[in-house]
Amino acid sequence: MSSTPPGLTWPLIEEARERIAGKVSVTPVLTSSTLDGLSGAQLHFKCENFQKGGAFKARGATNAVFALPESQSRRGVATHSSGNHAAALARAAALRGIRAYVVMPDNTAQAKRAAVARYGAEVTWCAPTQAARESAVRQVLAATGATLIHPYDDLLVMAGQGTAAVELLRAVPDLEVLLCPVSGGGLLSGTAVAAKTLKPAIRVIGVEPAGADDAARSLHAGRIVPVEHPNTIADGLRATIGERPFAEIRRLVEDIITVTDEAIVRAMRQLWEVMKIVVEPSGAVPYAALLDAPPALRGRRIGIIVSGGNLDLDHLPWGGAGPTGE
Repeated sequence: MSSTPPGLTWPLIEEARERIAGKVSVTPVLTSSTLDGLSGAQLHFKCENFQKGGAFKARGATNAVFALPESQSRRGVATHSSGNHAAALARAAALRGIRAYVVMPDNTAQAKRAAVARYGAEVTWCAPTQAARESAVRQVLAATGATLIHPYDDLLVMAGQGTAAVELLRAVPDLEVLLCPVSGGGLLSGTAVAAKTLKPAIRVIGVEPAGADDAARSLHAGRIVPVEHPNTIADGLRATIGERPFAEIRRLVEDIITVTDEAIVRAMRQLWEVMKIVVEPSGAVPYAALLDAPPALRGRRIGIIVSGGNLDLDHLPWGGAGPTGE
C-alpha cells in the first residue's frame, strides 16, 4: 500500500465553494491604469483585503469548521496563527456557535490581536517560533479535546483558499499568469489546483519574502528546507511550508520568486496611494515582484491575489510622499 497522503482535488474545491457560500465575501477584482503603466502588464487584483476578517483565511477556516460533524464540533476548534487564520477560525467558530482556542505569538500585530478578540476566541500566547506555537497548541488540544484546524497543512483549508482563484478566473478568464503570496502554502496550493483545473495553460507563480524563503528553497531542492529564523516585515509569511501544500506546489507551480522587504514596502505604499486600498505587507508581496517590470511578465494579463489588509496603523513602514494615480 502507498503511504502517500491524499492530495487536493477539484471536487474538494467545488464542495468548499458550496459550503462557504453566503458565509464569506465574493471579493472584488480591481484594476489600475497607473499600475499597469508602471509594471508594463495588465494587472487584475483579487482583493482579499476586503474579505471577512480582512484576509483570504476566512475561506479555508470557514470550510474546515463547517465540514466538521456535529459531535466533533461540540468540543470546539483550535489552531496556532500569527493573526489572520486565528481571526478567521474565531469568526467561523462563532458563526457555528462553538468554542475557538487560538495560540498566537506574543509579537502579533495589535490589529490582528483585536480581530481575534472581537470574535471571542480564547487566546494562549507563546514565543514567536514555530516550535513554540506547535508545542502550545498540543497542550491546548490535550486540555480541551478540540479539533485542530491547521492554518495551511489541511486539505479542507487548502480547498477553501482555492476558491479565491476560482472567483478571479471566472471574473477574468483570459489571465495568462497568476501571482500569489506563499508562506505555509495553503493559498498557493489551493490557487494552483483551482487555476490549473480551470485553465491548464496558466502560469502559477508564488512570491515570497527573501527573509523567509523556505518555499523557494524547498521548490528548488525538491524537499522541504525550513528557514530557522525567518525575518521579514511580512509577518503573515513567516511560517514553514506544509507537506500537503508542498506536494501540490511541486506539481503545479512554475516558480517561486523572492522579494526584499524594501520592495514589499514600496509595493505596499503604491497600492495604498494609487489604488486607495489598505494592504498589509504580506498582501503586497506578489505586486512587489512586478516593481522592476520583469521582462518575462511584460505585456501579460496577470492576476494578483492581494491576500489581506490587517496591520497596525500606528506603525506604518514609511514617510514622505510618493506617486498618485487611478
